[in-house]
Amino acid sequence: MDEALIGPEEKGQDLVALDDALKGLSEVDPRKSRVVELRFFGGLSTEEIAKVLKVHPNTVLRDWRLAKMWLKREISKVESEG
Repeated sequence: MDEALIGPEEKGQDLVALDDALKGLSEVDPRKSRVVELRFFGGLSTEEIAKVLKVHPNTVLRDWRLAKMWLKREISKVESEG
């Protein structure tokens, strides 16, 4: 996205859609939701997330990949409705 073309209202809508999708993901798969939070908002590396969650780094990578697809699908649904 080109941030220069996006107004504050659209950014707010994007954040609301992301927050709603992330809440939905946490209900379906709490660990994947936690991976997103730690990586996207916390800035942690794959190895750091693995240590926090006590899982293998490959599990973090797999969770991250699947969570991104899930969130994209959910946000796309919201955008197509609006």
